[in-house]
Amino acid sequence: MEWKGRRGSRNVEDRRDSSMGRTAGIGIVGAIVVLLLGLFFGVDVSPLLQGTGRAPSGPVELTAQERAAGEFVSVTLADTEEVWTSVFRDQLNATYSPAVLVLFKGSTPSPCGGANGATGPFYCPLDKKVYLDTQFFATLERQLGAKGDFAAAYVVAHEIGHHVQDELGILGKTTDVRRSVSDVQGNEISVRVELQADCLAGIWARQSSDSLGTIHPGDFEEALQAARQIGDDTLQRNAGQRPMPHTFTHGTSEQRQRWFAIGLQSGQIADCDTFSPRQL
Repeated sequence: MEWKGRRGSRNVEDRRDSSMGRTAGIGIVGAIVVLLLGLFFGVDVSPLLQGTGRAPSGPVELTAQERAAGEFVSVTLADTEEVWTSVFRDQLNATYSPAVLVLFKGSTPSPCGGANGATGPFYCPLDKKVYLDTQFFATLERQLGAKGDFAAAYVVAHEIGHHVQDELGILGKTTDVRRSVSDVQGNEISVRVELQADCLAGIWARQSSDSLGTIHPGDFEEALQAARQIGDDTLQRNAGQRPMPHTFTHGTSEQRQRWFAIGLQSGQIADCDTFSPRQL
């Protein structure tokens, strides 16, 4: 994926160099371990991420790696804005309103609850912002085995896919339905929401390849590998558990790969309907 030296987005809110919500005490390695516990076991480990020391006061200097990660996210976000503006115009005769992406380090507040290493990247419909600690990219590569720039870009595109769902009115409807059903049924709806976001990420990948020329065929394999590594069944097996489908909230590795591939091959929003099929 070609991203260095390219135009970035103006819709990035970088909180990493401020004291807002930063924590100290457990360090990067400890934070990664705690994050994995939260991802694997589905528990809120945010208290463990608060650390025992005092948060640094005043601004801090970002490392060269952190600055590069910020630039990468900004360029990827700009690409999603260009692609979805075009797709909304051509396929829906509508106008796309971009999301804001918040970069943070350690933890930061959001209207949807605290963002930290335990939550992972997420989209908050209450303020239409994506929250991302770029340290997740290191976790994705080193701990989960999903390597490459495009694996990280897939994470951004997936979260922007939730914003697209929000723009289409899908996210609000599914949220309302989940409030009135059982936990198991709610999980089933969540899986369909997440798989649609994967499919929408596939649309972004295809359009970026076709119109921007910044993505190469090998990049798609990186995204598919990322989708495989963060499937619910794979995460549970890697945690030493037997996969329990009734607890799945994002879909199996096979499902996540397949729906990303559907969006990649089709490029059409209409083909990302994960709610009509009985079998995913």
